[in-house]
Amino acid sequence: MSYRTPRPLHPVMLDDVRGAQKMLSGVARVTAMEGSRYLSRLVGAPVHFKCENLQRTGSFKLRGAYVRISGLRQEERAAGVVAASAGNHAQGVALASSLLGVRSTVFMPVGAPLPKVAATREYGAEVRLRGQVVDETLAAAQQYARDTGAVFIHPFDHPDIIAGQGTVGLEILEQCPEVRTIIVGMGGGGLAAGIGVAVKALRPDVRVIGVQAQAAAAYPRSLAAGRPVSVECAPTMADGIMVGRPGDVPFGIVQEVVDEVRTVSEDALSSALLLCLERAKLVVEPAGASPVAALLSAPESFDGPVVALLSGGNVDPLVLQRILRHGMAAAGRYLSLRLRLPDRPGVLANLLGVLTVVDANVLDVGHVRTDPRLGLTEVEVELHLETKGPEHCAEVQSALHEAGYTVMG
Repeated sequence: MSYRTPRPLHPVMLDDVRGAQKMLSGVARVTAMEGSRYLSRLVGAPVHFKCENLQRTGSFKLRGAYVRISGLRQEERAAGVVAASAGNHAQGVALASSLLGVRSTVFMPVGAPLPKVAATREYGAEVRLRGQVVDETLAAAQQYARDTGAVFIHPFDHPDIIAGQGTVGLEILEQCPEVRTIIVGMGGGGLAAGIGVAVKALRPDVRVIGVQAQAAAAYPRSLAAGRPVSVECAPTMADGIMVGRPGDVPFGIVQEVVDEVRTVSEDALSSALLLCLERAKLVVEPAGASPVAALLSAPESFDGPVVALLSGGNVDPLVLQRILRHGMAAAGRYLSLRLRLPDRPGVLANLLGVLTVVDANVLDVGHVRTDPRLGLTEVEVELHLETKGPEHCAEVQSALHEAGYTVMG
């Protein structure tokens, strides 16, 4: 989508973002910009990470929440605020409210990860667990707002939220003035809209590219329709950008200031998270790694220097463990094999000896003796191996073939 000059009555302008930046001075960190040698070689141009995963509360969400709550009238502050979130927005609202002396109530799904629930409480919010999915949680929070008069703090569909998130764009231009492409993950669109407003006002030549998970990509269809369209989201590891419908306010801005929206697969997301951890030594949640996933998916299609925004680092350790396994499999670091062997002593030891020579790490061994397809003296062995990558996988299979084993799959 080509860039068009913002309309005069744009709901968020550069002055709004600059005002938000002054408001956030001393509250939000100016997060680091880190270079990535691996991605720079892959892209053929400098690639930098904007590390909002190192922001207070672990994501960019504090910026918009603080600006939004700061703008409330005194009587609104006295009524308190309420929000609904499975994680990052919850923590941003909780900390922003505490810093401003405003009472906050945050509704979270019953199955929200315990570390996120605990962190939200520690930042000062009263947490109420309602609903199995975010839509049910959202409905409970909105009903609470109607019943109590508390101000509902939407995660992305408000000009103040967008202005606050746009301060990331100002920092990017200050830290990397030569930037030509900025890549940002998109859910409801508040972050991309804010960054786009700031960047296009000062550097209209810079491309702003949004990224969504293929399983939850409402923006491509909405942009094609010219209005926000609801889509049914499939499960995705990138729960931070799993939004079924763009926000009305950010959608209008995104149409004007975001040049392109791409989608990435689950394999690309897990590979990106693994890369951030192994190569950059940065803990990033899947939604925050979506710009890296876009770079891995089509590295030749970006003009550099490139800034990839790592929007958050709040990932449950148990989820991280599963994602890393998925990422290693996607990167060819796991190999599963089935072999049919004579069922006699020493045969398995000989097989493992071959694998030792080629330095394959055996994670698991399974035996099947009761399959009717097996002969009376045969056993089927299933192996799960950790390897060093696709070339090593080929080396392992070649060594087994040379040793006389028939690999079945």
